[in-house]
Amino acid sequence: MAGYDSQNIRVLEGLEAVRLRPGMYIGSTGAKGLHHILWEIIDNSVDEVANKYGNRIDVIINADGSASVEDNGRGIPIDIHPTYKVPGIELVFTKLHAGGKFDNLEYTYSGGLHGVGASVTNALSEWLTVDVCRNKKIYRMEFHSPNVKGKIQSGIIKTPLTVVGETNKTGTKVTFMPDKRVFDGETYESDDIVGRLRDLAFLNNSIKFTFCDNRIPDAQTEEFYYEGGLVDFIDYVNETKETTKNKTVFLEGQYEKFLLQAAFQHTDTYSENIFSFVNNIPTIEGGFHETGFKSALTKCFNDFARNTGLLKQKDANLLGEDFREGLTAVISVKMQNAQFEGQTKSKLGNPEAKTIVETIVNEKLEAFLKIGKNKAVGEFVVKKAINACRAREAAKKAKQEQRQKNAMTGASLVGKYAACSGRIAEKNEIFIVEGDSAGGSAKQGRDRRTQAILPLRGKPLNILKVAKREKIYENEEIKTIVAAIGTDTEDDFNIEKLNYGKIIILSDADQDGFHIRSLLLSLFYTLTKELIIEGKIFVGMPPLYKIEKRDVIKYAYNDKELDEYAAEMKSGYTVQRYKGLGEMNAEQLWETTMNPKTRTLIKVTMEDAKQADKIINTFMNDDSQTRKDYIFKHANFNKEDLFAAKYGG
Repeated sequence: MAGYDSQNIRVLEGLEAVRLRPGMYIGSTGAKGLHHILWEIIDNSVDEVANKYGNRIDVIINADGSASVEDNGRGIPIDIHPTYKVPGIELVFTKLHAGGKFDNLEYTYSGGLHGVGASVTNALSEWLTVDVCRNKKIYRMEFHSPNVKGKIQSGIIKTPLTVVGETNKTGTKVTFMPDKRVFDGETYESDDIVGRLRDLAFLNNSIKFTFCDNRIPDAQTEEFYYEGGLVDFIDYVNETKETTKNKTVFLEGQYEKFLLQAAFQHTDTYSENIFSFVNNIPTIEGGFHETGFKSALTKCFNDFARNTGLLKQKDANLLGEDFREGLTAVISVKMQNAQFEGQTKSKLGNPEAKTIVETIVNEKLEAFLKIGKNKAVGEFVVKKAINACRAREAAKKAKQEQRQKNAMTGASLVGKYAACSGRIAEKNEIFIVEGDSAGGSAKQGRDRRTQAILPLRGKPLNILKVAKREKIYENEEIKTIVAAIGTDTEDDFNIEKLNYGKIIILSDADQDGFHIRSLLLSLFYTLTKELIIEGKIFVGMPPLYKIEKRDVIKYAYNDKELDEYAAEMKSGYTVQRYKGLGEMNAEQLWETTMNPKTRTLIKVTMEDAKQADKIINTFMNDDSQTRKDYIFKHANFNKEDLFAAKYGG
C-alpha cells in the first residue's frame, strides 16, 4: 500500500484552486460558467455605479471573442495596501474575496458577494487587462495565465502597475479573454448578455447600459435605460399579451438598511410570473422575500374583498393562487449580508426578509387600495380571483372525475405511448417526441429497459389560451403526459410519484419544433413547476447535419462543427441537413440523440421556463410580423440559404 502522510496533503493557494477546480467556483465550465465570469465583472461595475458613484456601464464583445466592461465610477484603488504591500488593484484581481464590500462601508448594497469576484474571472482567463482612470491618470495592470498548450496551469503572471496616459475621466475598464482550455468551444451569446443588461437597467433606473457585439460585421450598439424602472419591466414582460390589463401597481419601502421595490400587474390570462432579485442578482428559485410578498398580497386583497362586499361573510377567504392567476410581478430587494441557497444558489435564505417584505407590502398596498381612484384596481384583482377560485374548483372536480374514469376503465394512458420495463424510476427516462414518424424511429431505436416514448399527435394545447381551466384536464394529450409522468399537477403534485428521472423534450429544429418545445415548457412551468426546480426536465439536441465521405459518417450539432468536419474531410463529402427527426432511422436517432453515452441534453432551468411564457405570447400574438421577426432572430434553423450556398444542399 502506498504511503499516506502529511507530505501527501496539497494546499491550493491563491487562484490555483480556481484554475484546477473551476466548477466549484462558477458551477460549470459550459456556457453558464463562461457567462458567469462576465457577470462577475459587470456586477462589480453595477455595485460601484448603483451606489451613486457613476451612471454608465458599457459592455463589448470584441472581434477576437474577448469581453470588455467599462464604467465611469471612481476607479479601483491603485495605492499600496497597508497590510499586503501591493496596489489595491492587484489584490482585487489576484486574491479571492478581496474587495471593498465586506464591511458595508464603501458599498451599502452589493451583488458581487453572491459570486466569487474579479479574481476568479482573472484566474479563468488567458489574459486580463485593467485600465483605471484616477487622479487624472490612466493606470494599467496586465495578467496572463501560464501558456502551456493544452494544460491548465496554476499561478498568474502579472505586469507591474504602470501609467499609460492622462485623462479627466474616472472609472475602470476590464478586458479579458476567457481561457479556451477551460471553456472548450464555448462562446458568448449576445441574447444572454442583452437579457442580463436589460434586467439590470430595469432594476437600476439611474444607470445607462450599452452593448455591442463586434464579432458581427457593422455591429450596432444597443442602449438600455428605463426611467420607469420596475414599471417599465412589467410593461416589457406583458407587451405581447393581447388581453385586458389592470393598472400596474408600484410599491416601495425601507426598513433600516433593507430596501424593497415591487411592481405588479394582473392580466386576463392564467400564467403567474414572478421575477425576483436581491442586490440585482436573480433569485430564480425565489426565497423568503417572495414568500413575504405573496403572503401580503393575499391578505391585502382578501381584506379589500371583505371591506367592499365582494366577499360575503359566509364566503371563505380566497387562496393566494387565486389572487396570483394572471399576475406578473417584479420584486427587487437591496439588503446587507444576503444568504443564498438552493440548487443553483439562487434562492434567498434570510428568514428576516419574509417579515420585512410582508410588513412593507401590507402597509403600502393597503394604503394604495384605500385611495378612491384605485378601487377599480382592487375590484379587477378580486373579481378575477373569484373566477379563478371557481375555475380551480371546477378543474379539481374534472381531475377527480378523470381519475375515477381511469380507475374504472383502466385507460389512464391513451394513444401511442410506449412504456419502459425498468422498475427504478430514477434510472428511467421518457422522451416526448414530435410526430408519429419520429416516434416510430424512437421506439425502434430506444433502450426498452429504461426509455419510454410518448409521441405527440400534434401541437400541445396552449394552456395560456384556454377559456376554462377545467378544459386543460379534459385534453387527451395533457392527460396522457400527466398520467405517464405520474406526479399529478398543481396542488396535487407529488414528486415522490415521479415515474422518470429524466423527462426529455425531443422536437424538430424548425419553427414548429421550436413552438412545440415552448408550449411544453409553458405546460410544465404552469402545472408541474417543481419538476423544473428539481432539474427533471431536459431538451434533447438532435444533430442538424450528417456529413459523409465513403465509410466515414459524422454528425454536426451546429454550424461550427459542420465547418470543422468539412475541413477534416477536405473534399468528396456529402452533407445532409436534417429538417426533422422523422428523417432519421432508428439507428441514427439512437446514436445521435438517445444514447446516453453520445447524446447532448440541456437541462431546463426556471429561466428557460419563464422565457417560454414570453415566447408563447409572441407566437400567439395577432401580429404575424412580430412572430416572424422573433423566429428569424432567435432560431438557428433559419440558415438554410447560407447552408445551400456553402454546401450546395
